Amino acid sequence: MQITEVRSLLLARAHELGIAAATEEATLDALLDRDVPVAPPGDADVRDYYEREATRLFSAGALFEADHILFAVTAGVPLDALRERAQAVLDDLLQAPRRFAALAAEFSNCPSAGVGGSLGQIGRADVVPEFWAALDGSAGTGVLPRLVESRFGLHIVRIAQRIAGHPVPFEAVRERIAAHLAEQRLRAALRDYAHALVHAGAAHQH
Repeated sequence: MQITEVRSLLLARAHELGIAAATEEATLDALLDRDVPVAPPGDADVRDYYEREATRLFSAGALFEADHILFAVTAGVPLDALRERAQAVLDDLLQAPRRFAALAAEFSNCPSAGVGGSLGQIGRADVVPEFWAALDGSAGTGVLPRLVESRFGLHIVRIAQRIAGHPVPFEAVRERIAAHLAEQRLRAALRDYAHALVHAGAAHQH
């Protein structure tokens, strides 16, 4: 169900209940306060999430020394053809990783092509989230076995070195985790509420 559909359902429900405010947003807030109460996450929930995800999500100082070959998405270049070409280069590199610098110079659409694709040492704030997720979600070093997709295009990535970070203290991220969990709960509650409205409407028609 699309967001616009959920919004229309909620506004219709508010009208049905006689809930009206100065703006649609205020009307929706009033409806949700009435019909979709969501309990805030407790301290135990927040701490449990931290203990499960601290290493992956809340590490400071983690660094990678990495290289990449970027196949940029540009106007007029079919994505399927671009992916096919990138995959062919990746297949070659997995067989002969020592050719990385030469292939970066030949194919990469990034200025780093001039230095063999080297990005130097990079931290989380230095790259887009999807690129960091690929680095952080990998194991060991060497050429990653799959293409990495980002908003810039397709990347072949080689990790030369991993420098582990240290966990951020719980108190420093407590509020961020609580807000994240609260948003998750609200989304789930809204989804269930919207589905209930749809089913109620269908039953009423029959």
